[in-house]
Amino acid sequence: MRKGKGNLIGLAVLFGALAAMPAFMGEYQVNTVLLIIIWIIVAVAYRLLATTGEFSLGHVVVMGIGGYSSAMAARYLGLPVWVCMPIGGLAAAGFAALTAYPMFRMKGFYFLLGSFALGEAIRLSWNRWKIPFGGPSGLWNIPAPHAGSFTFDDITSYFYLTLGIAAVCVYIMLRIDESRFGQNLKAIHWQDSVAESLGINVYRHKMSAYITASFFAGIAGAVFAHFMGIVSPSQFSLHYMLYVLVWVVVGGTNTFWGSIVGVITLYAMQEGMRFYGVPSEYIPMIYGIILIGVLFALPDGLESLPRKIRDWRSRRTRAST
Repeated sequence: MRKGKGNLIGLAVLFGALAAMPAFMGEYQVNTVLLIIIWIIVAVAYRLLATTGEFSLGHVVVMGIGGYSSAMAARYLGLPVWVCMPIGGLAAAGFAALTAYPMFRMKGFYFLLGSFALGEAIRLSWNRWKIPFGGPSGLWNIPAPHAGSFTFDDITSYFYLTLGIAAVCVYIMLRIDESRFGQNLKAIHWQDSVAESLGINVYRHKMSAYITASFFAGIAGAVFAHFMGIVSPSQFSLHYMLYVLVWVVVGGTNTFWGSIVGVITLYAMQEGMRFYGVPSEYIPMIYGIILIGVLFALPDGLESLPRKIRDWRSRRTRAST
């Protein structure tokens, strides 16, 4: 079976399983899975940028740009939510296009610091200006999507709306990953100077990956804002950015599935800890322990675990014969 066909089947199984979950869950559990779906969009988009070898600390703020843009278009301009959500994605992509040149003058650790500084500057401006961003309390009463007389204002209907948007976004990012453009990004990651000598325009590819990842993060931010009914600076702090970073690194960046595995595994574990009464201030510490353990035992992330198990079984078989 070709790898591309296998990935499509995998996506169909994943989203089919997610679609069946509301029938067996209570409202709180459906709410949790809905948030996981939104974070899957964010993490897969982040992995698209990470494929170039650059890790950002401003990706969640870019998500916030999408959320704020969609919320303001709905509240101040009265536009339909179906128009506002793409506006959120385009606003995030536009921000990325405007900042791509100075950002990619930096590499590695300096790119990481630059993305953090830029993200915090944007987030603090939301916190500072009451108009139009609502200041520290943010924007409230963000309208829910509606189609004709039907409004997606209950958890189940919004769950399926989010699932449909996520399926489209993740499918498009899968096709990008499997395309020649996606292969060029991986070549840049492993050795950008060699990639450039082969005729790959490194800056243009990195800029395109940055803008594309920002667009999908903006879409996720818009979906998040209209689901919560509120968008505020605290929702896009460094705290949440570090979670996204850990999800992607722990899941792995070598294959398309790593970031999805990381989000589902760690977010579910996080909710399990809350359910069993683990204090919330301990969760970042536990995340840190998991990150160190995975980097030590599985440098390529959780996505490499099946391969490690196969190799272990193969060694045992050879040793016994």
